[in-house]
Amino acid sequence: MNKARIKIVAGSIIILLTLAFLVFTGMKESFVYYFTVSELLEKKDSLYGKGVRVAGKVEPGSIVYDSRNLNLEFNIMDDSHRVRVIYHGILPDLFKDNADVVVEGEYHPSGLFKASQLLAKCPSKYEARYEEKKKSRDSK
Repeated sequence: MNKARIKIVAGSIIILLTLAFLVFTGMKESFVYYFTVSELLEKKDSLYGKGVRVAGKVEPGSIVYDSRNLNLEFNIMDDSHRVRVIYHGILPDLFKDNADVVVEGEYHPSGLFKASQLLAKCPSKYEARYEEKKKSRDSK
């Protein structure tokens, strides 16, 4: 191989390694862990200040929403635990008491979960209807 070809190959390898490093570090920083409410509370000391996702149900009667300022407070719960969530933004259409939700944000030592995203899951009855429609279409 001549010197020009070696320089091109070496330069290409350096560029590819740099791109791979940037992709890996970017993905690592944007990766968010997924916990249940119980798991969050179990591991809370190691999660302060880290981005996490928590899934659970909205506790009935816990929703306090200021529509003028778009401030929301509610409890997210699982079988045995609950966490107070604060969120600023527009409510998803499916958000209500007993709704399955996923909140993304940070858990604070004060016991509050400050959510930057709020996602309401579709109720399972819709999923069942979708599966029924899909089966009837597939059988035709």
